[in-house]
Amino acid sequence: MLLRALRRATTTTAAASAAASSTLTKPPHFHLSTSRLFSANTTKANLTKAKKSKSKSDGKDRAEELQVTDTEFFVKQDEELRRRQLAEDENNPALDVGPNGRPLFTSTSSISLLSKKDACSYMKFSVEELNKVLPEGLPMGMVKEFEESSRSALLIRQSFLDLRDNFRRAVDPSLLVGSKGSKVRKQIVLDGPVSCGKSIALALLVHWAREEGWLVLYVPSGQEWTHGGFFYKNPQTGLWDTPVQAANILQDFSKYNESLLKKLKCNTLDPIPLGEGAGVGWPKGIDKMQISEDSTLYDLVQAGINNSHAAVGVLVRLRKELSDVKDIPVLIAIDQVRKLSLPHYIFFSVLDLPQGLFFLYANSLASITLIDYCCISTV
Repeated sequence: MLLRALRRATTTTAAASAAASSTLTKPPHFHLSTSRLFSANTTKANLTKAKKSKSKSDGKDRAEELQVTDTEFFVKQDEELRRRQLAEDENNPALDVGPNGRPLFTSTSSISLLSKKDACSYMKFSVEELNKVLPEGLPMGMVKEFEESSRSALLIRQSFLDLRDNFRRAVDPSLLVGSKGSKVRKQIVLDGPVSCGKSIALALLVHWAREEGWLVLYVPSGQEWTHGGFFYKNPQTGLWDTPVQAANILQDFSKYNESLLKKLKCNTLDPIPLGEGAGVGWPKGIDKMQISEDSTLYDLVQAGINNSHAAVGVLVRLRKELSDVKDIPVLIAIDQVRKLSLPHYIFFSVLDLPQGLFFLYANSLASITLIDYCCISTV
């Protein structure tokens, strides 16, 4: 009995000891739970911080957008207020006072009627009317002037009046009698620093010439003649043909001058050589375009617009036709002519202008890059 009791006690002790040992060696369950809880809390904390950071970033972006919107709104309000004030000021004659007590705005209704007394005063224009007279486009200097001043008015300078009077005397010799002015020039280059008013003076001269019934080839952006489009080396002339630019020039030339061009007959009836068209290659089965006896300059221009192979040839022929026009004065006015000479060693067929103008900007002006230019020539 005693032996059985001892064995039972030993077995119970061993079991208890084994259980205790098992309890001690097994990793505590709460440690694992705590670790998982910590990991979960950390992830949630990071997500919360990320959301808060994103929320702050979004809030900052929205605040900046609102600030920009508010700024634009106030700028527009200020501009609208300025326009209303200027409109009210125009009805107050007491405010129309310029230098030396003279009127700030001239009452002269036409550029042709401007005189020395109108120098240093402003002349009001209608933007709609300017777009009609200058359908090729307004110069950027003029557009910027209108935007910054909030009114469509331009300063009339004595230099412009001298320029206008020079070409007025060039086509009317009777005005030279008793005149003590400078020698009449049929070709003039306007030079000066950037944004000094050359483009505006050139545009005003074109405006005046068209009011007087002149036939005017006006190019407000000479850069467009040599930038973009296609360039093809002409094997016959050795020059670079630019059919896209040629067609654009013809298109612009016909916008205002359509009625005059329809009245002028073609003097040269020789066939016009065809060249490589813009993206279509050479013409097949024909190398020249015939000119009929009853063709007008308008017909000639339209042929160059509608036929890419003929665009360059028509423009070169138009140059010759313009030099033969005797019934009405012809004016060629090119802005941004300095950009035509860069690179000056490349000569383009479309730039072969009359009266030596080609050599003027290609040779004389190419070496000067700090001065801007406009070229004017009468045919």
